[in-house]
Amino acid sequence: IIIIIIITIIIIFFSCPCLRRSQSFAIERSTNHTYNMDVRLVAIILCHIALLSGQSTGGRKRPLTTTTVAPRHRPTAAVEDEETADQLQLESECPEPNGFFADANQCDKYYACSDNKITEKLCPDGMVFNDYSSQQEKCDLPLNIDCSQRPALQTPQPAEHCPRQNGYFAHENPNICDKFYYCVDGKFNAITCPGGLVYNEKSGICTWPDEAKKKGCSSQDVFNFRCPNVTSEIAQQHPRYANPEDCQFFYVCVNGDTPRRNGCKMGQVFNEASGKCDWPRNVPECADWYKGVLTDEELYNLENPKPKETSKEKEAAAASRRKPSRPPTTRRTVVEDDE
Repeated sequence: IIIIIIITIIIIFFSCPCLRRSQSFAIERSTNHTYNMDVRLVAIILCHIALLSGQSTGGRKRPLTTTTVAPRHRPTAAVEDEETADQLQLESECPEPNGFFADANQCDKYYACSDNKITEKLCPDGMVFNDYSSQQEKCDLPLNIDCSQRPALQTPQPAEHCPRQNGYFAHENPNICDKFYYCVDGKFNAITCPGGLVYNEKSGICTWPDEAKKKGCSSQDVFNFRCPNVTSEIAQQHPRYANPEDCQFFYVCVNGDTPRRNGCKMGQVFNEASGKCDWPRNVPECADWYKGVLTDEELYNLENPKPKETSKEKEAAAASRRKPSRPPTTRRTVVEDDE
């Protein structure tokens, strides 16, 4: 019986994990090699009672912790309920509690944050969001904003002469270089560049043809003029050449090979011999250029303008604005003769 009890205790001991892990229940050998069975037996019984009670309740497991990371780039939309399905609430952290922030991919889209509540917004068609300041809600022309990092745009809404509702746009005919359109809310305004200039699609203004670098609108194409071949020394002086079809205008060949059209003031013509603007009487081939446009007297007055009046002469000639002073009134004294 004693042997059976000992074997049972050994089996129970090795099956009880709390006794194996705890040093407080370690079995110690006494000096006479006998075991304190009563103490160990109580410990074993208590251990198994604890295990059985844990198994009966299913035991408590350590809760798992999770970390939620807010999206860093574009907010996502979630529908709150069926009644507000069309009103999307953006789930994202605002970079700042209040301000206006550009979309990461689309240049004409931005987000407005108010007390950490974010709202998606869109610029008018043809405009893009100006992200220079988060405190300003401003849509600007694409010419003024760098959209290389977020090139996507909304679907165009074209109108007559307007590929988009707003902006500057080149003429539909690629061979018409000096005309373009300025569109506002789908309504166009046709604009013509000054003589010798063409529309530059990159800058949105009129520039020299060699600066615009548009196919079919080069200096040679626009002016129908090619600079003569010259030596490098002459080329550095930007030589000038008369316009064979218009005495008032001439060409400046920049660096000897890029023509730019320039003109003289009214009443003058270009003198190729001197390379300067001159009076028609000094250029035989253009002596009658202004005939029928200006009279001889008008040409004479242009060539011999009257000297300008000095400021003192102007002041003297100008009528005085002071009100004339009244002469002092005199009282008439009546002398009565003594009767």
